[in-house]
Amino acid sequence: MAKASIPVDLLNPGQVFACMGFMEAADILLGGAAGCFEWSDESDTHFALCAIGERNPFEIVLEFLAEAEATRWGPIGYADPPPKKDEDGGDNDAEEDDDTNETVAASAAAPLDLSVTFPAKGGDRMALPIKFGGGNRPAVTLGHWADGSSRESFKLYAGNRSANAIVRAMLKGVSAKPTKKQKADGLPGDLKTKGVRQLWEEDRGALVKTPFDLLTPMGGSFNFDPRGAWTAIDAGYSANEHKHAIEASPVVEFLAAWGLENARPVEFGLRQVRYAAWSVSLPPMLARAALAGALPGFPLRRFRFQLDLSGKNKVVTFAQEEPYDIAHS
Repeated sequence: MAKASIPVDLLNPGQVFACMGFMEAADILLGGAAGCFEWSDESDTHFALCAIGERNPFEIVLEFLAEAEATRWGPIGYADPPPKKDEDGGDNDAEEDDDTNETVAASAAAPLDLSVTFPAKGGDRMALPIKFGGGNRPAVTLGHWADGSSRESFKLYAGNRSANAIVRAMLKGVSAKPTKKQKADGLPGDLKTKGVRQLWEEDRGALVKTPFDLLTPMGGSFNFDPRGAWTAIDAGYSANEHKHAIEASPVVEFLAAWGLENARPVEFGLRQVRYAAWSVSLPPMLARAALAGALPGFPLRRFRFQLDLSGKNKVVTFAQEEPYDIAHS
């Protein structure tokens, strides 16, 4: 078994969800995964992860993501509808293309796999699940945002962003439209924002050591990392209108989505959310319950945060730890 740890901010809900994602990924890729949070004081908290093999499990997961190619997943009989001319994403809905119709059209042109099993009653172009891996790698399907069961889907993004486009941006980055010369030379446009692939290629050592701390400007995201969240204050400035990118972590954004595939935080009031961190090494099956604070008899620290609104989107904010008497009431 190999074991490694990374620093984590327990007050950043996206980082805690992403730790769950690292564990789920390591269990699929390596087997035998287990993890826990280790804290000696509030300023020094790590997430420890072990899995079968000799290599650092965080490195294995990040390498897998850096090489991943995502495709969309839809139900049998699904076909993309034509883009709506008046489709409007609202605040914080910028994607890899400024033109909404071109963005939707590009997303619709992405590869599509159809299956008789599907998590919802029907396929929504903007919320289709995604598949990646395959070949000599395990095939993985993610789509908590399309969960049609009685569980809260915890889908936060809205507007003209599609899950497929967000995933591609988090994994591979986003390029600008190519110039005429670039088109003539068969080259892509200049890189606008980075994804896991670029961070891995630039400094894989730093990414493995502190994967949540490498920030990069981003456009559309799943809205899990509060460091990249913004809400309107009606002060005459809009990051969206001025095309100012907000920095956050594509690792947090993508792996938080993976972490919520089989687990959910608890929404106990209007946009009021609670989650927990555990200090005993647990396999994914038990860790999913621990994340929701539903594992009695185990040492847990509980946190709560509010989902703010940004246009049509919900965005994660930084959390506060609950006092013991409230957390256990």
